[in-house]
Amino acid sequence: MTLTRPTTGVSDSGGPVRRSGAGRAVAVLVLVALAALIPLLGPSTALHGTGEAGAPGAGGIALLRTVLFAALCVPVGELFVNRLARSVPGAEEAPGRPLAVPRSWSPCAAVVGFVAALGLASVVATGNLVPGGLSDMDVGGLYATRDGKLALLEVNAFLVAGLCTLSRRPATQIWPLAAVIVAEALRAHPPTEQSPLTGSGLTLVHLTCAALWVGGLLHALRTLRLWHGRYDTGAGAALLGLYARVAAVLLAAITATGVWSSLRRMPPGTIMEQLTATAYGRALLAKVLLVAAVAALALWARSRLRRAADPLSACAPARAEVVALGLVVAASGLLTALPVPIRW
Repeated sequence: MTLTRPTTGVSDSGGPVRRSGAGRAVAVLVLVALAALIPLLGPSTALHGTGEAGAPGAGGIALLRTVLFAALCVPVGELFVNRLARSVPGAEEAPGRPLAVPRSWSPCAAVVGFVAALGLASVVATGNLVPGGLSDMDVGGLYATRDGKLALLEVNAFLVAGLCTLSRRPATQIWPLAAVIVAEALRAHPPTEQSPLTGSGLTLVHLTCAALWVGGLLHALRTLRLWHGRYDTGAGAALLGLYARVAAVLLAAITATGVWSSLRRMPPGTIMEQLTATAYGRALLAKVLLVAAVAALALWARSRLRRAADPLSACAPARAEVVALGLVVAASGLLTALPVPIRW
């Protein structure tokens, strides 16, 4: 691997000037605030004029589910991309010294996921109502219901994942994170549903691929930023190329499972009407449009990676893709808080 001297505070010739740390922080906070509006205000907007009744506190529940999904994506993406980084040709600075990777966000993600899961468990403990106080919650009753057990599993899984990130083997957090994905897949398809195991299997694949895609791209861009000026551009281009090849498979799997799941809940003969006449259909339509925009940005980045004189110019559309993926995660959280359409 060819090393170069890092450059600080100076932009590449002909390249964009880097933002200051404060500017990036403000931009991130603004984007997070805007994304939070989707689950908070989305239920009332989607339900308007449909005649459907929303669950109490649907906006808060959608926000907690969005935060939980985001907290799941971050560590999964880190584990995925760090593994890809070890496959980059010449992936050692020197014998026994692997390429540098960004500081892990997994411990913070585990704390955030734990808090979100705890909030969702408190809702289940009050009979799927918003608790007004501790006296409203029947914590012991969580062990008596399927939803309660799954909620407790997610709380404990994030707790264990956080402990794993602080251990000598942080990669072991993959197992509690897998438990969260399984719990979410089972929660989304209760036994009263037609073919619940099929639905849970589809959600399992869909959520796993989405976590790899979203979290992987975020961590890949963080890694490329760290490598900028430290290693030659070939290392960054190789990592982005490895990610892009896997991402193409992930997108295909996400699309297939998403379409199949939608058709299970909205039969082909009614799907066009339900996409505009039901809250779930409207939110699903918005998510589909966002995913289409993400796919277009991914194709743009892939084209730049292959054909541009500077392969790392693909980072520009990739950053926009991360923002769009954040909106997709928010739309996914919104979907979980809306009433499932009736199979006509």
